[in-house]
Amino acid sequence: MSLGRARILDAALALAADRHWEALRLRDVAEELGVGLSDLHPCLGEKEDLVDWFWDRADAVMLSQCRGPDFDALEFSRRYETCVLAWLSVPLSHRRTFREMLYVRMEPGHLHIQLPTLLRVSRTVQWMREACGRRGTFLRRATEEVVLSSLFVSALADSLNDDSLGGQRSRDRLQRHIRWAVSAGRLWPTTPPRTPHSL
Repeated sequence: MSLGRARILDAALALAADRHWEALRLRDVAEELGVGLSDLHPCLGEKEDLVDWFWDRADAVMLSQCRGPDFDALEFSRRYETCVLAWLSVPLSHRRTFREMLYVRMEPGHLHIQLPTLLRVSRTVQWMREACGRRGTFLRRATEEVVLSSLFVSALADSLNDDSLGGQRSRDRLQRHIRWAVSAGRLWPTTPPRTPHSL
């Protein structure tokens, strides 16, 4: 029986739908898959790897959706908004479970997983900048990374606690925050939309 990341992660998410993420054990995942722990062991080092795999899935979905001439023709603010919403579509499909994943990671005393989580945010934002075609360097790049990371984290927190129809409230807030960042000069909206000749 072939075990891949997607199959293991899907089994874990299905089980977590009926319990708190903290209560899920790798033994449960193995039993759900009809294998032993020894079969899981070569695939992942610990339960926390499942959170990283889920994050990887969101990154992959975002990158697959945020490309092509229609996306490239958008103004930067709309490109970044599209990236964030595409990324959020993955955790929002398991909103309660993903919220519990983050709560466990952010608990006091979990410094060994808190820092990697912050680095994960930075890595995701870097991929979003690449998708959006940002080319700023040095101080401009650093400032933009801080602002975009803040926008991403704020949007993530809003969406995980948004019970409005279709998450419209958090979407509206994301749009307002991006507009504010642009108008305040914290982002540079002057990068022209990309065309096939400029790629």
